[in-house]
Amino acid sequence: MVRIGVVGIGNMGRSHVMHLMEGKVKNGKLTAVCDIKPERLKWVEEEGYTGLKHFSNAEDMIKSGEIDAILIAVPHYDHPVIAKMAFAQGLHVLVEKPAGVYTAQVREMNEAAAKSGKVFGIMYNQRTNPVYQKVRELVKSGELGTITRAIWIITNWYRPQAYHNSSDWRSTWKDEGGGVLINQCPHQLDLWWWILGMPQRIRSFVGFGKHYNIEVEDDVTAYMEYENGMSGLFITCTAEVPGTNRLEISGTRGRLIVENDTIRFDRLVEDLKAFNEKNRVPFGTPEVWKCEIPVKQKGEKQHVGIMNDFVQAIEEGTPLLAPGEEGINGLSISNAIHMSAWEDKWINPGDLDEKRFYELLQDKIKNSTIKKELWEAVSDVRGTH
Repeated sequence: MVRIGVVGIGNMGRSHVMHLMEGKVKNGKLTAVCDIKPERLKWVEEEGYTGLKHFSNAEDMIKSGEIDAILIAVPHYDHPVIAKMAFAQGLHVLVEKPAGVYTAQVREMNEAAAKSGKVFGIMYNQRTNPVYQKVRELVKSGELGTITRAIWIITNWYRPQAYHNSSDWRSTWKDEGGGVLINQCPHQLDLWWWILGMPQRIRSFVGFGKHYNIEVEDDVTAYMEYENGMSGLFITCTAEVPGTNRLEISGTRGRLIVENDTIRFDRLVEDLKAFNEKNRVPFGTPEVWKCEIPVKQKGEKQHVGIMNDFVQAIEEGTPLLAPGEEGINGLSISNAIHMSAWEDKWINPGDLDEKRFYELLQDKIKNSTIKKELWEAVSDVRGTH
């Protein structure tokens, strides 16, 4: 059995504790929990999860000898900090998304992982979704021909002002490190590069506190260009109801439409390049077949799937579905979107000026003026913002 300790017993940490204690992770055994808030450790006892060691300090749990691996579910800035401590102690690490807030910090975490030789995973549970696995398979196999354009509109996670006010750390540069990009969108940004590859440059248009009394981004439109000529558009927002979650990927052999957990393939009977070479009809178009792509689940889904994959990698040396080192890729896109908006220019996520990004982030933290408690005092007068 792989002895696992969970640090951070918030919303996600509690879910991980329950999955482990309910025996959903084969050969994974929860032996320790850690949180700085006593009431969260008390919750573990109240749920009847006995026989566990309790810690109020992550370093104490890491050095206790009670665990072989650690699952990190704490605020974003602390992901790399705790991971590096764990690697130094010879532990395997599974970190919640995002990998961190800025790539320089995550790069240090990746270097520590490589030096340790331990298994390093990240909770990109959407990679277990058979819909996105099939989309990636179709793109990588060349079934769509040459990819020319991708558009993802993901606006179906409405968050009211009450959500932002629910905790002091939410929606702040100092404690959360960003808004919709760093909180809601890490999975989609990971899937974007996992399926389509890394863009060469990004130009973004971002609303910071556009819809709410917050200082971080709540409305994002990012235009991307690729070395092969492909273009991409990523649109996200937390202020729309009912919202949309629709991914379109177009290529010279047709178009994929991913929506409502289904994949439709508008498939051309021949590649557009070949059609154009022989077509002589001014308004001619190739024949299109509208196909619904069957999706079959491979293995377990979501967080339990990632945890089982992680434990199996420790025990059997199998490759991870979501290696922790890859967390830097989606974060690079996120950082580039922020930086493009802050500096009003194109940014290459693969050649990000990490020092400059850190300086800009620190400036945002230093000059924070948002006082959410004032909003609560006047919200009844102003109504919904």
